[in-house]
Amino acid sequence: MRTAYTSDQIRTAERALMALLPDGTLMRRAATGLSVVCAGLLPGVYGSRVALLVGSGDNGGDALYAGALLARRGARVEAVLAGSRTHQAGLEALREAGGRTVEAPWPDVVRRADLVVDGLVGIGGAGELREPYRRLAVAASEASGLVVAVDVPSGVDASTGRVEGPAVRAQVTVTFGACKNGLLVDPGRSYCGRVELVDIGLGPYLPDPDVVSLTDEDVADLLPRPGAESDKYRRGVIGIIAGSERFTGAAVLSVGGAVRAGAGLVRFAGAKAAVGQVRAHWPEAITTVLDGPSVADVGRVQAWVIGPGLGTGEEARELVRAVLATDVPVLVDADGLTVLAGDRSMLRRSAPTVLTPHAGELSRLLDVPRDRIEAARIAHVRRAVTELGAIVLLKGSTTVVAQEDRPVRVNATGTSWLATGGTGDVLSGIGGTLLSAGLSGYDAASCAAHLHGLAARLASTGNSGGQGPIAAMDVARALPQVIQSL
Repeated sequence: MRTAYTSDQIRTAERALMALLPDGTLMRRAATGLSVVCAGLLPGVYGSRVALLVGSGDNGGDALYAGALLARRGARVEAVLAGSRTHQAGLEALREAGGRTVEAPWPDVVRRADLVVDGLVGIGGAGELREPYRRLAVAASEASGLVVAVDVPSGVDASTGRVEGPAVRAQVTVTFGACKNGLLVDPGRSYCGRVELVDIGLGPYLPDPDVVSLTDEDVADLLPRPGAESDKYRRGVIGIIAGSERFTGAAVLSVGGAVRAGAGLVRFAGAKAAVGQVRAHWPEAITTVLDGPSVADVGRVQAWVIGPGLGTGEEARELVRAVLATDVPVLVDADGLTVLAGDRSMLRRSAPTVLTPHAGELSRLLDVPRDRIEAARIAHVRRAVTELGAIVLLKGSTTVVAQEDRPVRVNATGTSWLATGGTGDVLSGIGGTLLSAGLSGYDAASCAAHLHGLAARLASTGNSGGQGPIAAMDVARALPQVIQSL
């Protein structure tokens, strides 16, 4: 499991470790790791051009020391000193190694560099960059050479991932001691490129994490496996109420996600047109045409999924109310969430409830502007858990899962090609299947997001190894192979 921390947590751990070490030890450890990553990115260190963008903080010192190590290996290192002050020991080390400082015109230094090292603003930075950092961040992002960020790209809030104004877009971010929350969560994550972690010895001094990311191994350990004594009922019976006379596709895709994720039995109930389409696509499912808001005729299930394509009229509201009145876990998605936004009292129940909104749906549930949610996803998913009393999976470019008194789980899988209609319906079927198999709501939501992202990557990867467009059904069809691989 990958753990992440706020900048305050990192600083506290650093202070505890620095009290036991000679002055400058941590910075030299960080700079050595940074220089190794930088050297590995260059075709050859000797003769290469390296531009250091140096701010006033410790990460400016990290950049200077790393630049000195590269200069000793024959790189032509030039440092743009942008801060009001400079780490003097690091600057002396650079000059002694043959590096030099540049006053003006610094844009030429950035443009001609093979490698640009962003040491402008570290983990303490917040809000918009000021000049000259702002202009340097823009120049670095437009550079033709590779850009490496020191600890966190300048302009990205290390604790939240918030980005206000221009920020450095790096191909690689070399972070020290432990991963920071803002490197895992968009919009910050999209500025980081590949994240390389340099161990500087902070481990024993870090607290329990507030943010984590599951690995393939973690998910493999959590996924249910049928045994010799298993039958379809022991493997999990999922009930799905989705689709309508107009939106039949949502029903087909939700059921497809459940079938392909390994449900023991799928019971589908919905409008006549939706039932007809499910029967045609998934003959494995047991179907019921709903006539009114009662779910009594559907049969016994171990978890419910309700909402995709359901509509938001009176009948839909009564169906959501009826499902939430049951004593089994329920996953609510799409139109079901819009219904809940009009009456949050339906969430008062003893069994687990998983909500899977995107930012717009969470905006309605919390009465918060969508852009504020997208700018601070972790803060708002935590707020949603507290206010709604449910497990919340917030979908988006970074999907996050939260439960009261547990670390927020950030999903590290997926692809931008997932941004297409119907993929959320497939996700609801996966999540409901895992709930019916006995996983907790927190684990079911986290594993569903992980599988969904991996399936999308697999579906979008062609024979060339690149990625391309996918349809929602492609994601469902890729699920068995992904689960086998885990």
